This record gives sequence, structure tokens and C-alpha cells, in this order.
Amino acid sequence: MKFSMTLSAVCMALALSACERPSTTVVAVPGPAGATGAKGSTGDTGSTGNTGNTGSTGYTGQTGATGGTGATGATGDTGATGDRGKKGDTAVVIVPAK
Repeated sequence: MKFSMTLSAVCMALALSACERPSTTVVAVPGPAGATGAKGSTGDTGSTGNTGNTGSTGYTGQTGATGGTGATGATGDTGATGDRGKKGDTAVVIVPAK
């Protein structure tokens, strides 16, 4: 009987420890807000960025319009009078072909 009582107590302890027990949930209740913290220092300036790529070459422009006609030039001076020709002394006769 001694063993049966001990065995019964051990079985009961194991059976009760295997049961799911309700877990206790801790709920945090917020208190009043604290004072605002001090302002932080300004960060360092960032490094300079890379230079961009060169742009594409532009298109060729249009051909300009034709210019206007220029003004007429002034009339030139009259040329010098030539020497008087010699009187002819030879007659040339042209014979017609047959």
C-alpha cells in the first residue's frame, strides 16, 4: 500500500503538470509623457556628386535666305577716240564657186 500511495501521488503530479495552465499576461500601462529631449547636433555635409555626362551635339541649322540683288553700278566713262584708218589701196575680189 505504501507504493500504491506513492505511485498515485506521482501520477497525479505528472497529470496536473501536463495540463495547460493559464498564462499571466503583463499589460504595460503608459504613464504621462516625459519632457522633450534636447535637440541633436547637425550632421556633416555630404560629399559633392559626380559631374554629369556631356550632352549630344545639336542639329545643323537651316540655310539662310538668298540676299537681295545689288544696286546697278555707275556708267563708265567714254573711251578715247581711235586713230583714223588708212585709205585702202588693194581690192579683194572673191570668185563664186561653181
